[in-house]
Amino acid sequence: MHADDLEKLVSTRMPFGKYKDRLLCDLPGNYLAWFAREGFPPGGLGRLLALMHELDHNGLTRLLDPLRPPR
Repeated sequence: MHADDLEKLVSTRMPFGKYKDRLLCDLPGNYLAWFAREGFPPGGLGRLLALMHELDHNGLTRLLDPLRPPR
């Protein structure tokens, strides 16, 4: 994990697929689990999705709340 990865989870949007344009931190757990089973995309996006899956799977998504931009 890189130092700024948590900030990227709350600012990066999914670039493709069913949840295109949704923030990575807002992707549903079942979608992240599908990637975990089928394989994450290569590169930085895959690394961020894998991190988000770990946070979701371990019930740690609330850690991102202070980093989220104001709505």
